[in-house]
Amino acid sequence: MGNSKSGAVSKEILEDLKLNTKFSETEIVQWYENFKKQCPSGRISKEEFQNIYRKFFPDSDANTYAQHVFRSFDTNDDGTLDFKEYIIALHMTATGKTTSKLEWAFSLFDVDKNGYITKSEVTEICTSIFKLIPADEVADLAEDEDTPEKRANKLWKVFDKGDDDRVAEGEFIKGLLENEDALRLIQYEPLK
Repeated sequence: MGNSKSGAVSKEILEDLKLNTKFSETEIVQWYENFKKQCPSGRISKEEFQNIYRKFFPDSDANTYAQHVFRSFDTNDDGTLDFKEYIIALHMTATGKTTSKLEWAFSLFDVDKNGYITKSEVTEICTSIFKLIPADEVADLAEDEDTPEKRANKLWKVFDKGDDDRVAEGEFIKGLLENEDALRLIQYEPLK
């Protein structure tokens, strides 16, 4: 299917993505062609990624959140996203199962990548999420989550941990699956 021509997605990556995502071969090839047009180098830098996020959140400060999202997607820690990392990320955030999305969310909150999250990491991510919320929407938030710190405290209480404790991935996923309100706290969806 056109994989023999120069610049096409490799058979190995194509097979891997077909196995690990819900995307068809045709969809993957189309995504790849678009990716190569947008990123002729075959990689997305952190700055390019931040520019993409700014377009989705033009009325907000998306830079900090975009940096955290980028870090969580850059699985080989090379400072760029290649096509495979990009598609896996797209799959997880757009079409993946709830558990897969929560595994990704855990990697987002695990800022230092040590396999645990702390209250300070929760506060850091909640602060970056909060920056996505336009000022006029902040005024409409519940009083117990109208600042990043309050939102982080509310989320941390879900895990029934002290301020100096830490949460493992399984605890994080279980806590969020058992608390619909907590699921809402780890994201921002524009009102539109």
